Order: sequence, then C-alpha cells, then structure tokens
Amino acid sequence: MRSSRWALAAAAGALAPALLLSTPALAASPAAPTVPVSVAASPYDDMDIDDLRVAVARVLGDPDSGRRVIQEANALLDSGTAEEMRAWLETGYRLAQAEDDSVAIARILADPGISDALRAAAGAALDDNSPEALRYFLETGRYEIDNG
Repeated sequence: MRSSRWALAAAAGALAPALLLSTPALAASPAAPTVPVSVAASPYDDMDIDDLRVAVARVLGDPDSGRRVIQEANALLDSGTAEEMRAWLETGYRLAQAEDDSVAIARILADPGISDALRAAAGAALDDNSPEALRYFLETGRYEIDNG
C-alpha cells in the first residue's frame, strides 16, 4: 500500500507542471462578472475525492513533512472521506506541521553547541507557539542568527 502512495505522489508531481502549463492564462480570458462573496472559499471546496487524494499525496511527498503530518496523511489516504480530507487540508495539516515544527525546534535546543542567541530565538518561537512563528524560525529565523 505504501508504494502505491509514493507512485501517486510521484505521478502528481510529474503531472503538475504539464497541467499548469496547458491551461490558458487568466490574463487572456475575458473578464468574469464580479459576484460579491461573503465567505472566503477554500481551494479544496470544489475538489472531488481524487483531487483531494492527490493534494494529500503531495503533502506526503514533501520532504519537510514530519512524523505527525505523515501519520495523518497516511491515515487519510487509507480511510479518509472527502470531508475529512478537506478539513485536514484546510486546518489539520497546519496544526500537524506546527507539532512537527515544535519537535524540530526542541531538537535544536537539545544541541549543547548552539549559541545563546539561537537558543533565545528558538525559545521565543516555542513561547509564541503559533504555527507561523514556528515555521518562520525553522525556515528563516535560525539562519539569520549567528550560530557561533
């Protein structure tokens, strides 16, 4: 079952550029009538179960995905409904990624050789505990600080 997931993720990754490049540009299309929208629509709202599976498989194939993200994505691919996948892609993925990010920051803090500035920045990210702060520290913040 696991190899079929990787095959699905590889196929989704290989087909994405071809599908994106074959669609007409929005600038060339005639202007669509404007309709006021009261609630921001999710990009996942109009996806069918197959499209949702591909979206979950892409998350699964991301090298930045940690244990919690992989665990939840696998569970959804095994037995998730379209509604469960939609909800996870909209909110659950972000929360699972934040948990994985917290673990990654804790591992950085466990290294006795890190600088005091890096230790303070990592502690601040954990204290903030927002998914955005945790992700920012791992992707950018830790590299902005001298790790001497």
